[in-house]
Amino acid sequence: MDKITIEENIVKALRCVFDPEIPVNIYDLGLIYKVDVKDDGEVDIDMTLTAPNCPAADFIVEEVKMQVEAIKEVVKVNVNLVYEPAWDQEMMSEEAKLDLGFL
Repeated sequence: MDKITIEENIVKALRCVFDPEIPVNIYDLGLIYKVDVKDDGEVDIDMTLTAPNCPAADFIVEEVKMQVEAIKEVVKVNVNLVYEPAWDQEMMSEEAKLDLGFL
């Protein structure tokens, strides 16, 4: 399977991960900054949280790892929490904004 297809599968998996306090998946919330699929099947994901002191941080990171590692071609997932740039509502997809009543 090529990297683009693997990345598409990763995005599908990330859309199954939700912040327990917000009824929108983390991908459409704009919390995923980078997905890098390496030739050896290792995946690096840079993501942020809606707030640096998010009480669900550990849960969300573990759920990301579990969902992405379930993809057959993925051998390892490294999740890096980053806080620059800081997340804001403008990073959400149009669908997420609509779901949350911002449009």
